[in-house]
Amino acid sequence: MTFHDRRRRDRGPKGRGLDDTALGEVQALLGSRERRRDLLIEFLHLIQDRYGHLSARHLRALAHEMKLAQAEVYEVASFYDHFDVVKEGETPPPALTIRVCDSVSCMLAGAETLVGALQQGADPASVRVVRAPCMGRCAGAPAARIGDREVDHATVEGLLEMAKSGDTKIKVPDYTGLAAYRAEGGYQLLEKVRSGKVTAETLMATMQSAGLRGLGGAGFPAGKKWEFVRSYAGPRLMSINGDEGEPGTFKDRVYLERDPHRTLEGALIAAHAVEAERIYFYMRDEYPAVLHILRTEIAALEAAGLAKPGFIELRRGAGAYICGEESAMLESIEGKRGLPRHRPPYIAEVGLFGRPTLNHNVETLWWIRDIVEKGADWFAGLGKPGHPGIRSWSVSGRVKNPGVKLAPAGVTVRELIEEHCGGMADGHSFKAYLPGGASGGILPASMGDIPLDFGGELAKQGAFVGSHAIVIFSDEDSAKAATLNLLKFFKHESCGQCTPCREGTGKMVALLQKDGTLDEAGLRDLEMVMRDASICGLGQAAPNPVNHLLTHFREDL
Repeated sequence: MTFHDRRRRDRGPKGRGLDDTALGEVQALLGSRERRRDLLIEFLHLIQDRYGHLSARHLRALAHEMKLAQAEVYEVASFYDHFDVVKEGETPPPALTIRVCDSVSCMLAGAETLVGALQQGADPASVRVVRAPCMGRCAGAPAARIGDREVDHATVEGLLEMAKSGDTKIKVPDYTGLAAYRAEGGYQLLEKVRSGKVTAETLMATMQSAGLRGLGGAGFPAGKKWEFVRSYAGPRLMSINGDEGEPGTFKDRVYLERDPHRTLEGALIAAHAVEAERIYFYMRDEYPAVLHILRTEIAALEAAGLAKPGFIELRRGAGAYICGEESAMLESIEGKRGLPRHRPPYIAEVGLFGRPTLNHNVETLWWIRDIVEKGADWFAGLGKPGHPGIRSWSVSGRVKNPGVKLAPAGVTVRELIEEHCGGMADGHSFKAYLPGGASGGILPASMGDIPLDFGGELAKQGAFVGSHAIVIFSDEDSAKAATLNLLKFFKHESCGQCTPCREGTGKMVALLQKDGTLDEAGLRDLEMVMRDASICGLGQAAPNPVNHLLTHFREDL
């Protein structure tokens, strides 16, 4: 025996040993499911849901079962916020977690005070209190989630009582199910499309004439996107981006909790138009009620013969804002870390599993049935002159009646406040607003008459509507505090793949928090580097609020 052989023998086998009990537990959870690489995140959810965390022994067993390297499983599990990875020797988290949203709308409603009071009042041995990014409940700020129960206008007393009583299960709102939807003419258009009475060419021309655009943020014309995807050789796939993580955005949640089949029928029509072989519906984990509804109604579609079993595959996110970026979402669907891809090629050519992929936002699909049935001119005419279409605006902050407001494309924020939200909240005067969530920048009230739409005057001001999330600030709010809240969000949510975003967001936060004279030159240098060199829109848009803070809110510095 050589010296090296003796050393190897003395050390024992390399790596973490396989626990037979843990392997049996993982095998029982996975059951007869295929051990496909793209299902890794789904399997991690199964373990997390069953045991409340991901132990080292279970991760080892899962790696063995899927024939993957332990490092590969660990790097995926540790990337997503909703997975609790527990190493050897570490104490698992308590059985119950209270997540309190600390995004900008909830910040205005006192989330910081709520977190502090909960941390003092909760028993740390049985309840964990953590800060969480936007939960899509901005109209009910401050929002929280306790177990799987979503809570609007959360209070310390209410949350602690729920924890004590165990009232933490999903509360599913009333919604239009399949039978009710079909009774109102639902899926008749799909049947016409499938029978050839309405052709793909007619659908694309109608979408183009209507001016329907992607309503998840980018605003790309829907009909043109279908043409691009169809131009590439099949087989083709389709994805639905339900990862509505932009702070202040909640329109997709509202639509899916009220009338999910409008989106599902739109998806099946779009998939038929581009001859997609399967639809992958990616829904954020922060929406447990929506996930329950989608599981129920997709099964109902299959039972009714409107969709073949497995044609619509629901995938569950795990807490990563970056997966709202379309290529990062596709990486997550493939069971990987949600890292944005370099472009080109674009996903219309090389998308999910390397195939041409049509990707749409929930609301974009929601409008398809109405547009075809009522006509392109109907939809286009709902907008202001030069701004075709109607939009769903998520309005929150210092207004009397926050919520999802249907208003024309090209509406102004002042019109939204006065005509759709009942004016400013009592005792508050309009000071500033976010025209497009955290990424869209922050503008002063003096710019409250700019038409809100893609491009135009808004773009000239270095702002954009993005996901149509409007957050209203008053004279009681600090633009600097709001900007810092947004930058902390970007710092936390940066995927870390590229240096300008990973380091730039953190350095911007540090400079804004630094005592003394603000280093404006340093902030401007960071802004330039992040815009020019970041891989995706997160790093490119993160400096927008800082730019506007320095430009429009000198008094708040």
